Amino acid sequence: MVGRDVRLPPRPRHRLGLEMRGALGLVGALLKWLSAATLFPAALALGYDEPVLPFLVALVVGAAVGLALERVGRGAGPVVGVREGYLVVALTWLFAAALGAIPYLLSGDPELSRPIDAYFESMSGFTTTGASILTDVETLDRSVAMWRQFTQWLGGMGIIVLALAVLPRLRVGGRQLLEAELPGPEVDELGSRIRQTARRLWVLYVALTAVQALLLALLGWTGVDDRMNLFEAVAHAFTTMPTGGFSTELRSIELYAAATQWVIVVFMIVAGANFALTYRALFRRQPRAVIRDDELRLYLGFLVIGSALLILVLERQDLAGSASAVRTGIFQAVSILTTTGYATADFNTWTTLALVTIIGLMFVGGSAGSTGGSIKVVRHLIVGRALRRETRLAVHPDLVEPVRLNRVTVDERTIRAIIAFVLLYLGTFVVGAGVLAIDTALEGPHVEPIHVIAAAATTLGNVGPALGSAGPEGNFSQFSDVSKVTMAGLMWLGRLELLPVLVLFTRSFWRA
Repeated sequence: MVGRDVRLPPRPRHRLGLEMRGALGLVGALLKWLSAATLFPAALALGYDEPVLPFLVALVVGAAVGLALERVGRGAGPVVGVREGYLVVALTWLFAAALGAIPYLLSGDPELSRPIDAYFESMSGFTTTGASILTDVETLDRSVAMWRQFTQWLGGMGIIVLALAVLPRLRVGGRQLLEAELPGPEVDELGSRIRQTARRLWVLYVALTAVQALLLALLGWTGVDDRMNLFEAVAHAFTTMPTGGFSTELRSIELYAAATQWVIVVFMIVAGANFALTYRALFRRQPRAVIRDDELRLYLGFLVIGSALLILVLERQDLAGSASAVRTGIFQAVSILTTTGYATADFNTWTTLALVTIIGLMFVGGSAGSTGGSIKVVRHLIVGRALRRETRLAVHPDLVEPVRLNRVTVDERTIRAIIAFVLLYLGTFVVGAGVLAIDTALEGPHVEPIHVIAAAATTLGNVGPALGSAGPEGNFSQFSDVSKVTMAGLMWLGRLELLPVLVLFTRSFWRA
């Protein structure tokens, strides 16, 4: 009726509570199953006659907290929607890092006795970053050292689920970009449901890990690399495929044989590529279609350019012999671009051009659908094509030119979301670097500006090593607690690709 207010019926007050309870229940279920992963290092501890208690405590605590959260969510029903999915993902990584820190705290290692340090190391593991506070990783018990490696492998499996189930809702990655890269029926062939797709990619992930471990072990068994045994082979396979970068050696991969380094290079390249493309090449036997993929070609192009620049620097400055320069330049470019973070040399001693190249590669990242971090190659590709279109529109305002990826038009909403993501990523990097700069100025240690930039870039991009004392042969132990918490937060944000975390801090999320 005209002139009278029409009031909508109020939203049921219990609905939001049910949704949040359902989200917490799902987090509890995930944590409960994740806690079972501690049985693997516990078995190793028994085999090596090392303390089992740290892992049993983690198992009991993780299972108890998981069951308690499941109880909170009991009766909520299937009310967890897209909005609550972001909360589930954000909380799961926080709880996973807390679970992973328990064995460190109880290991008796003095460097991991403080909760902040243990949590930093665990967050670095589950986010597949590879930044460490340990000054002597070689003194760790073998079971604890393997748990450290295993957390990165578990994190890599979780990233596959994240890319398929959560990020597409924000139009910034995952299955949506997977569909853009593999137009036609291929996505349906991979599995019409997310569960089927994830299962097949997990099988590929496990298979590649096993193949790499076997190849590395063969190098040791045949005498090609005396330092490589079965333990080392499995440990490094666990951190190569998730592009994690933790090593059981203080000097990372430097002391291993050249053949070992080349094997790791190959698997880093595979890990940094789109897992769906790898599946297509290996199981669908469609190598030609894979070669024509736009993102893969740009990904390989970045690798070639980065490797060439580092090789040029190493040869011109006589920092390595010809063969060594080629191997070291390629290894380091691949390691940084794929956000793995292994090292075969202390690049702190390299020239400014090399350091700028390394920092620049930190902002590239792996392919969409990979376990790599940072911005991702496909976003660079789409932003570049969008900018090219804008320059043409400046000359020809009436020109109609869609942005295409693999000959398929990318819708404008996706383009805007990707540009917004890149800007948000750079803004987060600036804020993180600013906090580190202020804290190091007030609390120490004294670091150069480029070292602050590298620390923020490497943690946000989930790369691993920075520069200076936190370089490839150093660690992050000298930073204050405020800086460590900041960098752990950057790892968390970068691994979840910012938006699933940042939406939690908006008023609209809690009001929706």
